[in-house]
Amino acid sequence: MRFRHPDGQTVHLAYCSNVHQAEDLDGVVDQLAAYAEPVRETLGVDLLGIGLWLAHDVVTELTARPDAVRRLRAELAARGLETVTLNAFPYGGFHREVVKKDVYRPDWTDPARLRYTVDCARVLAALLPDDARRGSVSTLPLAWRTPWPTAARDTARRALDELAGELAELERETGRTIRVGFEPEPGCVVENTVQAARELGGLDPERLGVCLDTCHLAVQFEEPAQALRRLADAGLPVVKVQASSALQADDPAAPEARAALARFAEPRFLHQTRTAPQGVVTGVDDLPAALAGGLDPSSAWRVHFHAPLHAEPEPPLRTTAPELTTALRELLGGPRAVCDHVEVETYTWSVLPEQVRPHDREGLVAGLAAELAWTRDRFEELGLTRTPAAPTGSIAPTGSTARTASPSTEPPRKEPVS
Repeated sequence: MRFRHPDGQTVHLAYCSNVHQAEDLDGVVDQLAAYAEPVRETLGVDLLGIGLWLAHDVVTELTARPDAVRRLRAELAARGLETVTLNAFPYGGFHREVVKKDVYRPDWTDPARLRYTVDCARVLAALLPDDARRGSVSTLPLAWRTPWPTAARDTARRALDELAGELAELERETGRTIRVGFEPEPGCVVENTVQAARELGGLDPERLGVCLDTCHLAVQFEEPAQALRRLADAGLPVVKVQASSALQADDPAAPEARAALARFAEPRFLHQTRTAPQGVVTGVDDLPAALAGGLDPSSAWRVHFHAPLHAEPEPPLRTTAPELTTALRELLGGPRAVCDHVEVETYTWSVLPEQVRPHDREGLVAGLAAELAWTRDRFEELGLTRTPAAPTGSIAPTGSTARTASPSTEPPRKEPVS
């Protein structure tokens, strides 16, 4: 969906396809028919944004075969979908039985991460609608925090400089501006905006910045206005926002709270858990460790478990939806939109407790549509207005390969650093 901010910018709202399991092109195309188009129809809109997750094998196929790019672009257009952002955080295997820390591999010390990210940017340049100002790609915050010797930091920094150069070359070739955002996440080298400023400050602000995940922001007990000021002071634009909510237990020592939390302790994903007595954030790397006695239960816990935006969990748990609402107000409620790409990213539907988990396609479609409707309502409360679908044919014309996408009808525009 597209919205007009009072400052005149178009703000794109999408949902992220990493909620769906697909690691080949046929599977991605099937997702569009089985889920994305029905979500659009449920919402009653002519155009729906989808933030694609394209696993490494899919991106390899798309960069090697021009007909594959044409096929994907045509499927998007035929189903009333558009893509302005890709999620390139998971490299592959995101729906294995156990993912946990494997999601951080390869990290930014491995040349494979650079190649994958550049290829994602090239594919996105070929998929962007003609009238899109730019595209965004989100990626991991360098690496898991250990081991992280000085040599690793230096290697990663060289890779980021090379990435900026590749994105500049892509813009010269195609006329399309693609920006990459590093996504602070608890437990990583960059887990909050303080570390983002330290580790990522000084990067090319025209092409590199931060992907702000509001679940992660809440888990780290960061206040949105302060976090945004910190990023701005460091010259780090917010190139993408992932709208997400964390779980919160206000009294984690209570037996009913612990029983409810235990139902979210599942084996696939990592659920970093934090508390902040007297404002000092401490935590453990997974919810089972917290429940086993590894975390102080005397003050509220926040858990990295992306909870549906529109619904409350079993009492006495709640979500950080109020913190998400505050973050959206800081991002979009002022005279200028801080970011123009917002992606709902609740990838955990399949691991929710049994009693609230959707058990068929229709249930998941309804849940995804409800999250987008919730976010749409927050946008409208902030004064953003829905804009009509782009004219037919607004998808970028097919180039000979993903490396030769046709240029945008609008020349690249440079904006102040957010």
